[in-house]
Amino acid sequence: MTVSVCWLRRDLRLGDNPALRAAADGADEVVVLFVLDDALRRPAGPVRLAFLYRCLRELDERLGGRLCVRLGDPVDVVPAVARAVDAGQVHIAADHGPYGRRRDGEVEQALRADGRELVRTGSPYAIAPGRLATAGGTPFRVYTPFYRAWKEHGWRGPVAEPEGARWAQLTSDGIPADPDLGATRLPVAGERAARERLAEFLHGSLAGYAERRDVPGEDTTSRLSPYLKYGCIHPRSVLAELARVAGSPASPASPASSAEPSGGERDAEKFRSELAWREFYAGVLAANPASARADLTDALADMAYDPPEAGFEAWKWGCTGFPIVDAGMRQLLAEGWVPNRVRMIEASFVCKDLHVHWRHGARWFLGRLVDGDLASNHHGWQWTAGTGTDPAPYFRVFNPVLQGRTYDPDGTYVRRWIPQLRDVPRAKVHEPWTLPGGPPEGYPAPVVDHAVERREALVRYEAARRGG
Repeated sequence: MTVSVCWLRRDLRLGDNPALRAAADGADEVVVLFVLDDALRRPAGPVRLAFLYRCLRELDERLGGRLCVRLGDPVDVVPAVARAVDAGQVHIAADHGPYGRRRDGEVEQALRADGRELVRTGSPYAIAPGRLATAGGTPFRVYTPFYRAWKEHGWRGPVAEPEGARWAQLTSDGIPADPDLGATRLPVAGERAARERLAEFLHGSLAGYAERRDVPGEDTTSRLSPYLKYGCIHPRSVLAELARVAGSPASPASPASSAEPSGGERDAEKFRSELAWREFYAGVLAANPASARADLTDALADMAYDPPEAGFEAWKWGCTGFPIVDAGMRQLLAEGWVPNRVRMIEASFVCKDLHVHWRHGARWFLGRLVDGDLASNHHGWQWTAGTGTDPAPYFRVFNPVLQGRTYDPDGTYVRRWIPQLRDVPRAKVHEPWTLPGGPPEGYPAPVVDHAVERREALVRYEAARRGG
């Protein structure tokens, strides 16, 4: 009887899992392995760890209690598991992150020294990072041409769940108990929940998505990001369901492409483009691994930054005195998630009102997001900071009052997360310091004067642009 090992990482599902399918097709039995790697667990934060553990429990249940969870360094653990069952092959989905590529290379060497093979099949993306390039053969750094190339390239359809596969039983170290989350509430974890959430979105708030996705009080986004983070569902499956429900995008050469798209087509296209942003940033990080910790470009190499002091501390806990900013941070603490528009507002406030380098804000977010993805998080922050790909012009400084009035005009979102403002009239809810008696009791006055700090941000930008 032949046995193979399928080592799962960001692919915690049975359906549409090419690596698992390859492992099952090539052997009589499959050991499904997950390694609790402290190099990844240490910086993860409690919300992401809790969600991971819950995903693992759901997967273990679907495998009939046969998920093998081991604690340790994968370079030691994976070859030891393969040796224990005399598996000639260990199957994985390719990892394109800086740490993942280095780790997988070391595991591959260790397996090869033992006469075994590491087999890569698929990746966590519809189109793997590095597959697409500009006309000059270089990696993309601008989203719009990337998106055109991404759509023109296309992607394979989902693969079926292995039928009749036999899951081998091997001693497991077990799945740890959830860390203490305090009052933070997380979504239901696992593959079933991901499929259910996708169906709810496609048959619900997808309608109007293009127009309403930036309105945080209406909760119209897909909320699939935690499931994509851990591979409870593959983006290819999401794209296939989107095409089935809303129709495939028109070919660039199609006569329909010149016509005004319908509302449903606009909604589907907008959602498709948001999925592509995740793949774009994954490709940027794969081509530029240093951008995980440093500015992608040197355009603002001479920018003067302030240390993260009292204002930054107030921001972390949603106490800046700017309602839309504080509502977002309080949602982050309560749910481990905030919508993309609010993430941009937060990044602008940190970088351009507080003059703090993006790394500090990105690190705080990454430790508290249930969907914390290094590539998307850090490059999203850099986009707002003006140091990354396709950057917003640095002089575009989000005014938190105007952002609140534009995207939360009735104050629905603000009142949901800031109890002290629930009785404040609509006209004042985004600037409560202008009330006759000042902000309501228990809510702070603004930590900065936005108009003053906007001018300061532009002065610093001009100095940096001139080389200091």
